[in-house]
Amino acid sequence: MTSPRIRVEAIGREGEPVVIVDGFSPEPDRLVAEAAALPFAVMGAFYPGVRARVAPSYFDGLGVILAPVVRDIFGYRRRLTFDRALYSLATTPPDRLSLAQRIPHFDGVEPGLIAILHYLTREDRGGTSFYRQQSTGFETVDTARRAHYLEALREDFARHGEPPPAYVAGDSPIFERIATFAPAYNRALIYRSSLLHCAALPHDAAFAANVADGRLTVASFLSAE
Repeated sequence: MTSPRIRVEAIGREGEPVVIVDGFSPEPDRLVAEAAALPFAVMGAFYPGVRARVAPSYFDGLGVILAPVVRDIFGYRRRLTFDRALYSLATTPPDRLSLAQRIPHFDGVEPGLIAILHYLTREDRGGTSFYRQQSTGFETVDTARRAHYLEALREDFARHGEPPPAYVAGDSPIFERIATFAPAYNRALIYRSSLLHCAALPHDAAFAANVADGRLTVASFLSAE
C-alpha cells in the first residue's frame, strides 16, 4: 500500500483551504464491496439520491491523516470527533431536482465542522465544484452570514428567476464557480462545511442506483475544536 499523497489549494477570494488526499482509505475495495451489500434509501430532502450508513470502522486508520490536517490546515488543536459517514449514490435526474438541489449548498454553519467527500468509483462520474454567491460575494456561510445569505438568495430569485431543473454547471447570474476538483478512485476532498459547493456531474451521467454503475461517494463529517 502506498502512502497517502496530500496537497492543499486555497480557493476563491476568501482563500479557504481544500485538502486533496489521494490514497485516502487503506482499504477502498473493501468499502466498495460493503456498499454493494447494503440497502440504499433516501435520507432527507437535500441530497439528490440515495444513501446508506457507513460502519464506524470506516474511520479506522484515518486519524493519522486527519489529525494533522485538522490541526495544521484548519487550526483546530483541542479535540477531533468523527460524527457520521454515509455512502451516497446520485440518482435523481435533472428534471426531478428540487430547488435546493439546483443550487450550491453548504453542509453546516457552526465553527469546527469539517466535511470529507471520498470518491469510490474508478470511472469519472463527476467531481465537485465550489461557488461564490454573486450578490454578496460569500463563498462560505457561517452563523453570522446565514440570515444575510438567505435573504440575498430570495432577492436573487426574485431578480433572476429560479434556476431551471438541472444540476449546477458553471457560472450563473446568481452563483460564480470558483474551483472544480476532478474525482479519482480513493481520493478525498476535505474542507470546511460552510463552503458553498455542489457535485459537478457530466452531461451524460447515468444516475444509476447501484454501486457497480453509479457515482459512489462517502460523505463524512468531523467536529473539531
